[in-house]
Amino acid sequence: MTLPTLFIPHGAGPCFFMEWTRGPADTWDKTGAWLKGLVAGLPERPKAILIVSGHWEEPVFTVGSSAKPPMIFDYNGFPEETYRLRFDAPGSPALAKRVRELLGAAGFPSAEDAERGYDHGVFVPLKLATPEADIPVVQLSLRSDLDPEAHLAAGRALSPLRDEGVLIVGSGMSWHNMRGFSPAFTAKSEAFDAWLADALADPARRDEAIRHWDQAPYAREAHPREEHLAPLFVAAGAAEGEPGRLAFRDKAMDVALSGYEFGGPA
Repeated sequence: MTLPTLFIPHGAGPCFFMEWTRGPADTWDKTGAWLKGLVAGLPERPKAILIVSGHWEEPVFTVGSSAKPPMIFDYNGFPEETYRLRFDAPGSPALAKRVRELLGAAGFPSAEDAERGYDHGVFVPLKLATPEADIPVVQLSLRSDLDPEAHLAAGRALSPLRDEGVLIVGSGMSWHNMRGFSPAFTAKSEAFDAWLADALADPARRDEAIRHWDQAPYAREAHPREEHLAPLFVAAGAAEGEPGRLAFRDKAMDVALSGYEFGGPA
């Protein structure tokens, strides 16, 4: 069984695990419900998860190789209890090694970090998707140049993992402008989101669209810096030639947000 790959919105900090007071209380309910159903909706339960978060960048692709990754509370200004959240999924040094082998075979230099823990782009969505924390999780960094072609190619290199029971997940946000969550940006976010869904659907032109994503409508208003979009490049690259589909869409904090599945059933 070949698993699909996913691009998921991971919300705003620990938004799913607190009383949301920065807008309507139900702002993140639809996103949370979708994330809770991610694993159940797969054709089979993954043996492991490889996740690329918009919150880790390194000069070369770097993989977390800890067997017991700690927590990284890389958000600020949230309720005290959100700094006591736990996500105790094991790491997988064996999968980390396999990731480096595949990247190396494709000509990518790589590194590993045996100390780094799960940042909130990992533990926040996966705490919903895998509440028992019983699936091993390995995190892969972005490359700090955020080059679309490099991240597509890294995804292509990692695609054999899909036949090995590994779910490849890009965790970011389809709209990530910290000053652009307001009604003034609603229409712009909807235009960018419509372009994104259309561009990702057709595998024949998807790579070219991704390479030039910054030419999309309101692209640089959606992503002044594209670290929260780049995880999508890896997920799409790992399903090259296969259909992409809009798997989730909602409006939160006045902007359109979406999630995507690549290579899954139509």
